[in-house]
Amino acid sequence: MAFLSTLTGIIGFGMGVPFGLLLGFYFFIYSKPKIVQEPITRRVSQLDNTALLNLLHDIPLWVKCPDYERVDWLNKIIADMWPYLNKAICASIRSMTEPMFAEYVGMFQIKTIAFENLSLGTIPPDIYGFKICETNENELVLEPAVRWAGNPNIVLVVKVLTFRITIQASRTHVVDMQILVAPRVTLKPLVPTIPCFANVSVSLLKRPEIDFGLNVLGGDLMSIPGVYHIIQRTIKMQIASLYLWPQSLEIPILDPSTVAINKPVGILHVKVVRAHKLLKMDFLGTSDPYVKLNLTGESLPAKKTSIKKRNLNPVWNEKFKLVVKDPESQVLQLEVFDWDKVGTHDRLGMQFVPLKLLTANETKEFKLDLLKHTFIADPYDKKPRGNIVIELTYAPFREESIKVDGIGDVLSRKKSSLDRPSENSSEVLSGAGLLSVTVQGAEDVEGLRHNNPYAVIRFRGDKKKTKKIKKTRHPLWNEEFQFMLEEPPLNDTIRIQVMSRRKGIGFHSKECLGKLDINLTDVVHNGRINTKYHLLNSKNGKIHVDIKWTIV
Repeated sequence: MAFLSTLTGIIGFGMGVPFGLLLGFYFFIYSKPKIVQEPITRRVSQLDNTALLNLLHDIPLWVKCPDYERVDWLNKIIADMWPYLNKAICASIRSMTEPMFAEYVGMFQIKTIAFENLSLGTIPPDIYGFKICETNENELVLEPAVRWAGNPNIVLVVKVLTFRITIQASRTHVVDMQILVAPRVTLKPLVPTIPCFANVSVSLLKRPEIDFGLNVLGGDLMSIPGVYHIIQRTIKMQIASLYLWPQSLEIPILDPSTVAINKPVGILHVKVVRAHKLLKMDFLGTSDPYVKLNLTGESLPAKKTSIKKRNLNPVWNEKFKLVVKDPESQVLQLEVFDWDKVGTHDRLGMQFVPLKLLTANETKEFKLDLLKHTFIADPYDKKPRGNIVIELTYAPFREESIKVDGIGDVLSRKKSSLDRPSENSSEVLSGAGLLSVTVQGAEDVEGLRHNNPYAVIRFRGDKKKTKKIKKTRHPLWNEEFQFMLEEPPLNDTIRIQVMSRRKGIGFHSKECLGKLDINLTDVVHNGRINTKYHLLNSKNGKIHVDIKWTIV
């Protein structure tokens, strides 16, 4: 009898506990809420210290932080456009999720997954602070503070066998979803093509605050004790692993081929050896030949050999270096001229060599018949013009020295230096390379008599100048100058002067607005320095210079 009563008690307890939990959950979900009274409102001046401290979290950033700006005009635009933005965003969400849902169809007896309703509601997001960050890079960094207390209606239907499961991210409440997020939006690189930036990079500066309701089979899943915190923590961790800085979401805006800015990828070593049986252009039956050579797609002045007076079979044996940006499409152009003391120089012939014919780090000799012009198949051009012999060697830059851009480069350089400390340091401190100096612009440069600033760069006896910009104290040049060196400039300095010049002849037609000497040791060790320097002999003048050292 005792055994029977014990068994009955165990069975009753086992059946009663689940039934009680189920009944309690039913009443907890479907019971009518009590009437909530309107809160008592008081003026801020009537609040005590504790109440004021509780309000600090809700004060907008443009009040607490002077760096953030108030953008009511932008919120007005978003509010007016929200009905159209809502449809556009929902259409993008549908197109993005359809292939993702298709991967799960057929698994776990799932027949279909689709949105029955998809709307972000009638309440637009609010930008309660907007900050623009200044950087030395070719980019624009925006940091909006976004808050969205919306009323979305998102219904996802999953059909499993004969069952229809409805997952709904909305309730009867007016405001059902709350999101607080502080993204960093980077528009880069800035290009002279509408909309003037090629990519949008979005990352989060801190973990977002997300609160929402989730109905499954008519019950609020988020009301189950413990489930709310688990889902909140999971969402924050997933978003942080994907988009928390330095991770980012990259959104391409323009086709890379239309805005590609070719950077140097190698050096072409050219040796002009000799020419044979050139045309007789002078009155005495001779010529004074010299060779001009340059790469297509470059605006730099062409290189020139020396002039060989009265010689139809000249021997030069002169070497040149040309910067290569695209070895697959660039072509070496050679032109042989007859030098004349008076008048224009006569062209004796020309020839082309596509760089794609070369193998990296291998010297190749070419013996080329000179042509009259670029139309090779010209039936009327049968006159022999002689030939020219050249030797070409294409030396590409090292892969790690090309990627000099931002924090990713810094991390990769540190990693490579840790992996190969002795080898990497010896390679950096020896060997040929390319020194690129980009003068971006200047600020607050002011002359005593005129402000027509231009920059002068002096390095190892070479002198190069930017264009002159008239009547400004804040010139923007964005001009790059290149110096090919046989060894790293460890003990060298480069001098940059900001000058101003006006038309006419006089004692004060030219004046110096400031100068700067930069030691290149840090450039060699770090690969790049991109910063703003204070100008000497200038009250508040600054100049923005980007210097790179690329190893061959």
